[in-house]
Amino acid sequence: MFFEFSRDWENELKSLVGAYHLVVPTAVVKELQMLASRAAGQKKAAAALKLIEKYETVEDDSSYADEALVKIAQKTKGIVVTNDTALRHRLKKQGNSVIFLRGKKKLMLDE
Repeated sequence: MFFEFSRDWENELKSLVGAYHLVVPTAVVKELQMLASRAAGQKKAAAALKLIEKYETVEDDSSYADEALVKIAQKTKGIVVTNDTALRHRLKKQGNSVIFLRGKKKLMLDE
């Protein structure tokens, strides 16, 4: 979502939460690689893979990206950045904070 709407998301994240350490679960990387190999969504997934290269990858044995995000958030009490509504609700139900893009304009923190 970040490169789709030309946001300065790194500074927006900093203004929301202060200093942060961004990590990407291996299941997310694998899902993006799979999507990048398909015709539909190929460009967005490839751009996302390029974007996450500069961040730490965290090993996780989860089969699905959402599952990995939930497990790691629970374990670390971390904040997940996502616009996936179902994932946001699942995380909130388990007591995790979520950052999402509201109206393609502004990052919002839902604690």
